[in-house]
Amino acid sequence: MSTATLVAPPRAAVENRPIPLSRVTSVELRKMFDTRSGFWLTASIGIFAVLATAAAILFAPDDELTYSTFVSTIGVPIGVILPMVAILSVTSEWSQRTGLTTFTMVPHRHRVVLAKAIAAVGIGVVSVLLAFGIGTLGNLVGSAITGVDTVWDATVMDCVYILLANVLGLLVGFMLGVLIRNSAGAIVGYFVYSALLPTIFGILSETQQWFRDLHPWVDFHYAQSVLFDGALTSAQWAHLGVTGLIWLVVPTVVGLRLVATSEVK
Repeated sequence: MSTATLVAPPRAAVENRPIPLSRVTSVELRKMFDTRSGFWLTASIGIFAVLATAAAILFAPDDELTYSTFVSTIGVPIGVILPMVAILSVTSEWSQRTGLTTFTMVPHRHRVVLAKAIAAVGIGVVSVLLAFGIGTLGNLVGSAITGVDTVWDATVMDCVYILLANVLGLLVGFMLGVLIRNSAGAIVGYFVYSALLPTIFGILSETQQWFRDLHPWVDFHYAQSVLFDGALTSAQWAHLGVTGLIWLVVPTVVGLRLVATSEVK
């Protein structure tokens, strides 16, 4: 009796495709809302925007109830919260010790960092657009309550500049998260950058003649703040580009190098 030879069918080649960046970004976006702290930090953007709008209606003089007043008032808490959101989106991998799992599933760490940056910028853009919407509503309600004319004194380009300024502030927080990779250290670093350094630079600019002309070329916070005033001159764009290279691009490149080589525990 002959035995038939059993031949296993050939296996289809398994393609080792990387996880799409869109999927990694959606996961990172979801992770930013998964924890209570992340959820309430993001939700506080809308909460503080509403509170700031109510404060402007209650306490601002009638002749200052304009759209720009509402937008600038709402912009204060948003300008502080958005960098914190960006910082925690990066440092959570180290503080919550999820980095080992994340970087095992996606070995290319730079793709994870890019996904985090896209998610953080997306939240920033949506938050600023939400602020514009709440400001619009506040301007209409405030003028109706006080009986003054509704004043729309901010153009579309003014809003674009404000959006750009807030995104740059968010990216500074993201850069500190990548560079330091520790929540407390990065948050302290941000307040040093946004509060202490501008004060030191301002004092030097007022007291030292040699530093006065150099100031806009070395102070990114100062160059960025000009965006809130409207259209920029060519010199101001140059200031923004040079200081952004010094304070944003170079530290981010260094941070990415550290993220790629540091041990994740």
